[in-house]
Amino acid sequence: MTGSFQVSGNKLSLLQNGAEYFPQLCADIDAAQHAIYLETYLFAADATGRMVADALRRAAARGVVVRVLLDGFGSAELPQHWVEGLRKTGIGVQWFRREISPFTLRRNRKRRLLRLHRKLAVMDGEVAFVGGINIVDDIPEYSNFAVPRLDYAVRVQGAVAGEIHAAMRHLWGVVSWANFRKRGKEIGVSVPGRARRAVTPSITFLLRDNLRHRRDIERAYLNAIGGAQNEIIIASAYFLPGRVFRRTLVQAAKRGVRVVLLLQGKVEYRLQHYATHALYDQLLAAGIEIYEYQASHLHAKVAVVDGQWATVGSSNIDPFSLLLAREANLAVLDAGFAAGLRASLQAAISNDAARIGNELGGARNLLNRLIARFSYGVVRLLIGMLGSRRHGSP
Repeated sequence: MTGSFQVSGNKLSLLQNGAEYFPQLCADIDAAQHAIYLETYLFAADATGRMVADALRRAAARGVVVRVLLDGFGSAELPQHWVEGLRKTGIGVQWFRREISPFTLRRNRKRRLLRLHRKLAVMDGEVAFVGGINIVDDIPEYSNFAVPRLDYAVRVQGAVAGEIHAAMRHLWGVVSWANFRKRGKEIGVSVPGRARRAVTPSITFLLRDNLRHRRDIERAYLNAIGGAQNEIIIASAYFLPGRVFRRTLVQAAKRGVRVVLLLQGKVEYRLQHYATHALYDQLLAAGIEIYEYQASHLHAKVAVVDGQWATVGSSNIDPFSLLLAREANLAVLDAGFAAGLRASLQAAISNDAARIGNELGGARNLLNRLIARFSYGVVRLLIGMLGSRRHGSP
């Protein structure tokens, strides 16, 4: 583990990459006695998927209630026989907005783009995981990478796990209702111990949905950045913040705060990748340091501010995460936890990232500038079509 920390009566363990995350996840699944809830955007039919599925089946076989919620787009390639195999062992499996047909997408584009991007798990309401790690092999398939994606999760043991448990039970019930199932039967799984967390001001479980929590994660970032005095380090796989977010970063840099961005260096999704480049001139001109991760794909969605405040979760800083997807982050106000995450990010920056300067700033050739501006314009058009301008579009 990257580190374990006691915060407000909770034990937090910072896990880096699947090598730390998946063995711990499966160990906690094997230790569960009453109920397991798991949510993921991507559940792959690979060695990692088999390892987690086998642990879930073992839990169901010994009488543990197991509920798995999959995103209908991210996990669309999971073979149906995998899903039926889980169900045959007594595991409840539901889909969040499963894609039905091109006609459905045309009829209501915005609703079909509302995704479940959370990566959460909770066992017995006492142990939970929050992070950005999908259930997929750590090293991207069909790649030349020798190292895994850079990503993080937090294992929470204590009262905060009860709040996570309640949130996951609630969403399971909402999806059950939408799927015309018996709501009481599906969400009525009770476990001994805490049903909800006690007041824990040092730890905040942040949700992003389209109802009461539309901007909770974004506000948490803006408040932390706006109050920063010394240093801001943000690692985001997909970085395309709106005007308010960019202005807050620039203002922090202008008042003498060191602002560091660790961004994707390898092209994964071309449109988003090159749209981000359109922001580099403004950010570099403000004195913001930009580094691109080179060792593998960057999948992290984390930040550290002033060595005191840190967040780990599933939300990227782009309009799709901040305006469309269901996301979950954990924000922690603790110097020890923040120092552990900061040390890991600093190592990634020093060892595996390239600093961006004039080669992607003022000296870029005309073709690169045109590609960046075109990509940025397309993204703005897409977000505008979805009616998100009132939230501060890119």
